[in-house]
Amino acid sequence: MNTTALIPAAGMGRRMGASINKQYLELAGRPILAHTLALFENSPDIDRIIVISPQEEIPFCREQVVSRYGFRKVHDIVAGGAERQDSVRNGLGALPEPSGDDIVLIHDGVRPFMPAALLPEVIATAQQVGGCVVGVPVKDTVKEVSDHRVVGTPVRERLWLAQTPQAFPFSVIRRAHDRALAENFRGTDDASLVERLGLPVAMVQGSYRNIKITTPEDLTLAYAFLGDKSL
Repeated sequence: MNTTALIPAAGMGRRMGASINKQYLELAGRPILAHTLALFENSPDIDRIIVISPQEEIPFCREQVVSRYGFRKVHDIVAGGAERQDSVRNGLGALPEPSGDDIVLIHDGVRPFMPAALLPEVIATAQQVGGCVVGVPVKDTVKEVSDHRVVGTPVRERLWLAQTPQAFPFSVIRRAHDRALAENFRGTDDASLVERLGLPVAMVQGSYRNIKITTPEDLTLAYAFLGDKSL
């Protein structure tokens, strides 16, 4: 059995308002993507990494991130699609002769604070259950709103914020993406595609620091997590 980390890093980062895409913004002297890749490069539980990048940025990603920082587990850099779901599907198609039992972890390229110590549990849970999502319980009361009016208050104790990595046997996530494509379904994450198959997905508690860096405010939090004295 092999375990592959798919790292979607094809986002344009419009909300960041920067001159370069968010995954290449520097954090403590390295691109955010380099910090993320290091989590998987240094894990003995990960056999290979596939990075998913905008087509036109593949040479830059290879030279300025993968080669520059010596990421030897990066098997390939493949072109992303119109949306994240398309990008992940492209990444699945790039896996070299996968077995149905191989585990695929999908992790956002701009989540550099994922606790690497969680990886063994995430992989084992995906093997045992068939799907695994890292997440955290919500802290605030959540309101359902329609036309600016509150129409419901879900029970908070049952609500979690989904993060990544999300992990699945290859046969499961491939089938889920194939069905979504055939039925023109767009999900908000990969687990939602598996859920549509009626298959179980387990939740593993992660960290509130496992933020997705998409706005300037997120970048400020990232520097705070690193203890940057310039703030």
